[in-house]
Amino acid sequence: MKLVLKFKWPIFIGLLALTAALFILSPDLAKQAENAGSFQLPDTADSQKAADILEKAGVSEETISLVYALDKPVDDARRQDVSAVAKKIESLGKPVKAVLNPFENEELEAQLVSEDKKTILVPVTVDGSHDEIIDLADKIHADILPKDETVYLTGEAIINNDVNVSAQEGLKKTELITVILIFGLLLIVFRSIVTPFVPLLAVGISYLLSQSLVAFFIDWFGFPVSNYTQIFLVAILFGLGTDYCILLLSRYKEELLAGHEVEESILNTYKTAGRTLFISATAVFIGFAAIGFADFPIFKSAVAVAVGIAVLLVILYTVVPLFMVLLKDKLFWPSKGAASHKDSKIWIAFSKVSVSRPLLSMLIVAIISIPLLLTYDNDLSFNTVDEIDDSKESVMGLNRISDAFGEGDSLPVQVILKKNEPIVNEKDITYLESISKDLEKVDGVKSVRTITRPTGELLEDLYVDHQITLMADGLDDAVAGLAEVQKGLKQVQGGLNEVTGQLPTGSAASSGGAGLRQAAGGIGKINEQLGQIAGGLEQGMPAEQAAGGLKALSGELKKVSNSLYGAANQLDGSTGQIGALSGGLTELAKGVEAANGGLGEIHSGLSDLSAMLQDMGDSKSVRDTGLFIPEGTLDNNDFKQVLDRYTIDNKTGIILEVILEQDPYSREAISTVHDIKETMERSVIGTPFEKADVALSGISVMNADLSDISTKDFTRTVTIMLVGLFVVLFILFRSAIMPAYMIGSLLLTYYTSVSITELIFVNGLGYDGISWAVPFFGFIMLIALGVDYSIFLLDRFREESINGKNVRDALVTSMAKMGTVIITAAVILAGTFGAMMPSGVLSLVQIATIVITGLLLYGLIILPLLIPAITVSFGRGVWWPYRG
Repeated sequence: MKLVLKFKWPIFIGLLALTAALFILSPDLAKQAENAGSFQLPDTADSQKAADILEKAGVSEETISLVYALDKPVDDARRQDVSAVAKKIESLGKPVKAVLNPFENEELEAQLVSEDKKTILVPVTVDGSHDEIIDLADKIHADILPKDETVYLTGEAIINNDVNVSAQEGLKKTELITVILIFGLLLIVFRSIVTPFVPLLAVGISYLLSQSLVAFFIDWFGFPVSNYTQIFLVAILFGLGTDYCILLLSRYKEELLAGHEVEESILNTYKTAGRTLFISATAVFIGFAAIGFADFPIFKSAVAVAVGIAVLLVILYTVVPLFMVLLKDKLFWPSKGAASHKDSKIWIAFSKVSVSRPLLSMLIVAIISIPLLLTYDNDLSFNTVDEIDDSKESVMGLNRISDAFGEGDSLPVQVILKKNEPIVNEKDITYLESISKDLEKVDGVKSVRTITRPTGELLEDLYVDHQITLMADGLDDAVAGLAEVQKGLKQVQGGLNEVTGQLPTGSAASSGGAGLRQAAGGIGKINEQLGQIAGGLEQGMPAEQAAGGLKALSGELKKVSNSLYGAANQLDGSTGQIGALSGGLTELAKGVEAANGGLGEIHSGLSDLSAMLQDMGDSKSVRDTGLFIPEGTLDNNDFKQVLDRYTIDNKTGIILEVILEQDPYSREAISTVHDIKETMERSVIGTPFEKADVALSGISVMNADLSDISTKDFTRTVTIMLVGLFVVLFILFRSAIMPAYMIGSLLLTYYTSVSITELIFVNGLGYDGISWAVPFFGFIMLIALGVDYSIFLLDRFREESINGKNVRDALVTSMAKMGTVIITAAVILAGTFGAMMPSGVLSLVQIATIVITGLLLYGLIILPLLIPAITVSFGRGVWWPYRG
């Protein structure tokens, strides 16, 4: 410290210059947080696997939706207007990939227009950066949508942007309120106009320097960042920095009032309070550094606070001593005394209970905390929409979709089946129906949409029993067609007999009559055989056999028609009555030819029917699924739109859209996602998709990943943090007992405060649960900050014990001297977190509630009642294993 005092001005000027330079040159931390996104899941997460598949397939698009909220049912004029808007949006080009016009066909209208016809969805597929999508939304509002209609724009990207904007707006409010609050509290504590400026200046430099360093670390080393990073830097550096300044300035004033010179007072301050400060800051540093062991980037983003604590330590050991030397006792002007250095009457009263009657003290703490702990259900919410105000357009649009179509329709779960070769063919996709049926049986699933059921209902034409009915109708048509052919041939036969009868006897022509009679007889036999075939079809004759018979008869009819044409040519040169018969024979020949053409069509139909039956008989998929898709069906233009929507990457991947019955953001949806995953693992066994990669995508899937990862990270990170704190406290206090009950008291405080928070927000305000990130950040904040106050008390206890006092006297003195400092520090730190309340971001409000209730509970009840009671109960054994 003597060296710092000697070079105080060069150090101060150097720090100011460094802070200014880095602040000017550093990247924008808020922009970095926005680019990082609201969800930063590891590559091993299911939703990220799906995202990778879609990105490699070139379909890593998102969907934003126009939501028309109408006062009356849609009419033709509205249909035209919406269709025109869809065309205009599609014409915008990048990042628009496709626009679904709800009035393009009946199927789309049924899917995208609500039952009451008052809500219309226009899904817009987009592929671009976050900024491009938000710019597109702004452009649609400004240039395309009518100003006199209620049309919301919503979607995952827009909702996440609203969350980011709310967080940044909340940060600005928090910064301003924090500065005003701290200044006001310091005025009250020190009753000095000068004193508040020193902590604010020291903490301000720390914050600006830390923010710049973190921003550079993000660019240089891939440091984790999120919306929480900057807000936590503000709250903790301003709150904790002010607490540390109070500790230093209070001790400095004690030294001055004891009659010491300025430099000696500074040296004594940093030997005593400075040591406590260093221990406390080290504990907090370790607490936040432990977050670096988390896997989840959003959790890891709070590790930036560790950088801030390191910078804060440097500033407190360099800048604060400068002002102590510079201002001397004027640092506290105009006050001649300060509340912070007086003995605490409240804690003296507490000591009469906790030190003198430890069991009663423990009982009081138990009576306060245990009932609250018993109410704790650990209800967590993954509803991002709750983070922002209901008045936001994206939330209003999402709520309108939920009300009009059902909650699950707004954001379905996507199940992706992917291979390295094409998997979309007529035989294999019939298995999609058995998979879809399995998925529909999952509790919480409303419907499934895919190639075989584009609107959520299976296409009737794919059922084998429906196709058999169509085949039976085809056989009936064939029988009816044969009857028509018989009728025509019978007429030809009658005509031939008539012509034969008109031939003059004894003439040369009459000798040809025998041939005509023979032809008539042949037609009669053919007719009989046709009748037999028709009867056989009615009795179940195989279509293949019937087709073969018809082919043979067709050949006979061809011969008959040829002979008739030949006879007609012979008669054509004759005169009189015989020559006139030539035209009649030609007509009869044409009749036979027409009948033969009819037979050809019936033969072709029976051949197709036979081939289809053969394919059905040979198809394993028909036996497995009861479905059959005739070959070539998928090449039909009617199927193109379906394939475009539900296949990816040149038909090497298939998408199934699973519509949930619940709110996609709900805890129930997360449970359903786990069931869907398990069902898919079972359902693909024994199908052509057994070896396909299966991945799930969608907001519910992301939330399921968040739930799994955050739970694992919480357990691991908390364990590392608590072990790290124990080791540091063990080394600094040279005791294994004190760190154990210090940490235990903090755990009790955390679970009591989170129970209070759950009661407020879940039982009181009706939220689904505490936001998923809140328990983690609330724990880290409260433990890391609360340990400071136990260090303040017990390090002073250590100091008094070294000076020769027994355990009881040392505790009473420590509580008297540190009570006001701790209460003041707790109030100030609680106040800085209270500045988060007007931010409007739910998770920040909940974190602030945990920290505020925890700090006040710890500073006013648990620390003055429980810690002394446990300490005095151990007696000299509190120093085990070192000195007793």
